[in-house]
Amino acid sequence: MTMTDPIADLLTRIRNGLTAKHTQVRVPGSKLKRAVVDILKREGYILGYRWIDDDKQGFLEIELRPIGPKGVVPRLLKRVSKPGRRVYVAHDEIGKVSNGLGVYILSTSKGVVTDSEARSLGVGGEILCEIF
Repeated sequence: MTMTDPIADLLTRIRNGLTAKHTQVRVPGSKLKRAVVDILKREGYILGYRWIDDDKQGFLEIELRPIGPKGVVPRLLKRVSKPGRRVYVAHDEIGKVSNGLGVYILSTSKGVVTDSEARSLGVGGEILCEIF
């Protein structure tokens, strides 16, 4: 069976792992998923990730941040642009998530970046997901 939306699958696996209080989740890998997970790590929403290479496509093993008083656990992991409806924005139309507390992840010509990085680079692109 083919997967039509791998980014939505990634976000759902992370969301389900957080709900079930798991310490890590394992996701089939790709370059786009690795870039999204790298942004999640830089923004502090996850502890880290590890690429596990097999003879096929590889896996991402994501270490989730434990829920606690000092944990930065995302309340919202939402897929914005979907296969049936792509959402594109210009660099001057990029909004802020929850007054700047959250982050958009965009796929641009400069790579996969956050909303603030896209504004500073002066590029627009496809909004992949919203995290708050």
